[in-house]
Amino acid sequence: MDEIPIWPGEGFPLGATHDGLGTNFAVVSDLAERVELCLFDDDGNERRVDLPEFTGSIWHGYVPDVEPGQQYGYRVHGPYEPSQGLRCNPHKLLLDPYAKAVVGELEWGEPVFGYPFGDPDGPPNELDSAPHVPRAVVTAHFFEWGHDRPPNIPWHETVIYEAHVKGLTMRHPDVPEHQRGTYSGLAHPSVVEHLVGLGVTAVELLPVHQFVSEHHLVEQGLTNYWGYNSIAYFAPHRDFASMPGERAVTEFKHMVRTLHEAGIEVILDVVYNHTAEGNHLGPTLNLKGFDNPGYYRLVEDDPRYYMDYTGTGNSMNMRDPFVLQLIMDSLRYWVNEMHVDGFRFDLAAALARELHDVDRLSTFFEVIQQDPVISQVKLIAEPWDVGEGGYQVGNFPPQWSEWNGMYRDTVRDFWRGAPATMPEFASRFTGSSDLYQSDRRRPNASINFVTAHDGFTLRDLVSYEEKHNEANLEDNQDGTDDNRSWNCGVEGETDDEEVLALRARQQRNLLTTLILSQGVPMLVGGDELGRTQGGNNNAYSQDNEISWFDWEDVDLELLAFTRELIHLRRRHPVFRRRKFFEGKRVRGNGFLDISWLTPDGDLMDDEHWETDHARSLQILLNGDGLASRDERGELLTDHSFLLLLNAHGEPLTFRLPPKGLEGPWTVVLDTSEAMLRTLEDPEQLHLGDEREVEGHAIVVLRQDTQ
Repeated sequence: MDEIPIWPGEGFPLGATHDGLGTNFAVVSDLAERVELCLFDDDGNERRVDLPEFTGSIWHGYVPDVEPGQQYGYRVHGPYEPSQGLRCNPHKLLLDPYAKAVVGELEWGEPVFGYPFGDPDGPPNELDSAPHVPRAVVTAHFFEWGHDRPPNIPWHETVIYEAHVKGLTMRHPDVPEHQRGTYSGLAHPSVVEHLVGLGVTAVELLPVHQFVSEHHLVEQGLTNYWGYNSIAYFAPHRDFASMPGERAVTEFKHMVRTLHEAGIEVILDVVYNHTAEGNHLGPTLNLKGFDNPGYYRLVEDDPRYYMDYTGTGNSMNMRDPFVLQLIMDSLRYWVNEMHVDGFRFDLAAALARELHDVDRLSTFFEVIQQDPVISQVKLIAEPWDVGEGGYQVGNFPPQWSEWNGMYRDTVRDFWRGAPATMPEFASRFTGSSDLYQSDRRRPNASINFVTAHDGFTLRDLVSYEEKHNEANLEDNQDGTDDNRSWNCGVEGETDDEEVLALRARQQRNLLTTLILSQGVPMLVGGDELGRTQGGNNNAYSQDNEISWFDWEDVDLELLAFTRELIHLRRRHPVFRRRKFFEGKRVRGNGFLDISWLTPDGDLMDDEHWETDHARSLQILLNGDGLASRDERGELLTDHSFLLLLNAHGEPLTFRLPPKGLEGPWTVVLDTSEAMLRTLEDPEQLHLGDEREVEGHAIVVLRQDTQ
């Protein structure tokens, strides 16, 4: 076999960089005594050559004539002392942490582990893992982006659609079979048309970084469908590509360009808090073999073991500069090279742990804030992890938005009839100023959601009170028991017309509350279609029809209602304020910017707020009280709106306030009906008039001029 020519090359940039004549390879390891570059042909034949130079902790070399498409990996020679947290093992082929594309499957078995089965603290496992692990692929940077530009949708105009690449497209009848479940499928005209027609402005994709399925799932015939098990932070997941190898990068870019042309941003759900290598009994796939104590948080008193703030076996070591560089280089790559528009950080509290406590002044937040690229895109935190003190809703820095778990819980509680929810419901509906205003954040800091990928779908939320996760093969022990759901009287599917009508109304109530609340609404993909998972509230392992959208069985009334609701929000800035309410009188009409009224039309007092059984109220939004200016400096104004909310089980007569903003007041929405009202047959009311509101329903009225 021919000897591989290799030159010293450069230590920057990290990864494999093709320059048209050859490829520079550079990797980080503080522990390595020797690093072998391993090149593979299409038949899996391997050739090895030592990287000839190291600069500081960076090992590097340049191989002429290596072209895009070349498969490669590394073998690291260094100390193997598990008791000291040192796990270098040259018998294990390592995936480049900077791999831009990946080929091959992880085949679980003893060869992929660094230790012999039955002796995790013993000598290194000498079985060769190369035939059983994924390999990196050299990629080219060229792509014809044309006139692609970031849509740059302002936060106050953003409506997020959380979706899974495969689940969204796998059963879509218009998508060609070979494109279903792929980036190309998501870019298909029928899918894009659905998103545009719905009115969403951003697609938030569940993890698309290359990930692998855990050993125990594979043994059970399941997979890690959601993808929160990353192994390569630069590579688009290859199973979501209709084209293999480096062409997966091109396919992903095409998807982004297509969505941008439709005015839709792309936000990635990213998992930088841990990797798929697990704990001390996990496999050796990349970081563990390069520099285990550098990349991972180890237990100080016994470095055999890993600190675990994520519930997955390990946590990334955010105190190490090369870990921070890896994450920041990855983020910049996805913005600069792949043109994505933002990130949602899974278990973001874990990224802020420098010692043990979550620190909002941590190095991670500092490097994000000073970075000229990443500081300018949308940043969303899942503001918790599984460690002590990990629930950090409201505590992230000012440039961040957060998944507001308190919003989810409160809105669910209100509409299922839980007692004493009114005061907190008012706070959540108006943007959660109690969480975000003290450090001068705005309502867009709150990402409002009622459902997410993790938990019941919207339809299941009103159909099940208990989880039904038997398909996960964990004896229904997985998934939360705190669903805050209400089945409307019957558990699961039913033919009872009254129950079905109530469930439909409850779905419309939850959607109306979500879309008309201040803050940024996030709709879970499929909720607008009436998608069900059969009561499974933890479908992370269900890569099948439990998780895939059923485009042949769509609740057309719910879809039409959701579309009109989102477009109502888009037409009226009163529902997407840029600043919090101040509770002050508005210059010009003399009324408060927001008023809270009893069903009788009186201003609410402390007694009304503190009544445990109170479940109904009126909310008056003053269209002259937006306190913001448009892009040209003109003061924003809008129609005023009056919302009548009845979370009681029986109909309730509301009386419009006897004094206040003059009408007429036109009914634009009644959730006891399947459609929003049209202008052809308006229902109009005036101050002091009465209006019955069905049990478990919302009526929305707009102030119109005579």
